[in-house]
Amino acid sequence: MTKRNRLNAQSVAIISRPDLRLDWCSYAAAKYAVEHWHYSRSLPGARKVYIGVWENSVFVGAVIFGLGSGSVTNGKRYGLARSHEMAELCRVALQERKTATSRIVSIALRMLGKQSPKLRLVISFADPRHGHLGTIYQAGGWIYTGCTQADVEYYQGGKWRHHRSATSRAVTVAGLPSRKLLPKHRYLFPLDAEIRDSILPLAQSYPKRPKDSSEPPATHAGEGGAAPTRTLQNLFPLRDRMARLAGK
Repeated sequence: MTKRNRLNAQSVAIISRPDLRLDWCSYAAAKYAVEHWHYSRSLPGARKVYIGVWENSVFVGAVIFGLGSGSVTNGKRYGLARSHEMAELCRVALQERKTATSRIVSIALRMLGKQSPKLRLVISFADPRHGHLGTIYQAGGWIYTGCTQADVEYYQGGKWRHHRSATSRAVTVAGLPSRKLLPKHRYLFPLDAEIRDSILPLAQSYPKRPKDSSEPPATHAGEGGAAPTRTLQNLFPLRDRMARLAGK
């Protein structure tokens, strides 16, 4: 291939690259994305921030961070403060698109770090019950620290509920049907060099899938764009007044 042909090929690749935009979005937009494009179909109730994703001006989903539930974002186990220094990547809810999920998550993490400078660590989980190993985290250079302990669900009110949800309803779970859940894969993403060095000793080899199978699509370009929002610690009371709804 001649130099001119190579340049032409590069130009075509650049032109065909989709126009990607990430921006803060509303609760309504995030809820829509989760209910339509995430396997759980549910948005946890813990405090969160929502980052919408637009490709070629079309709303294609949301990336959702929060303070998690229970002790998930208690930073003490990693040498951090009990609260406000650690967040959870709760949902990556995206419909079919051209941009790689790992790129979208990477941009969302940079946005989060800029608007919440006190945050130092992000945690997320991959659920093997749904065929997930966490390949989007592996592609993004997250640190794998093994599996969580096995958890329990109870059949309550006509549906299976995580034990935290079941017990929070002030109803005894004694005698309810229960089932043990598979442990989840746990990944950490440090937001500064110091915390990265402190958690590296926890790193384990990435889990791999047998060669005859593949991970299901994750339903979980430009930089994020509007004026900076309040930090994560102060954002939650305003979350429903933030930025754009889907399609705006």
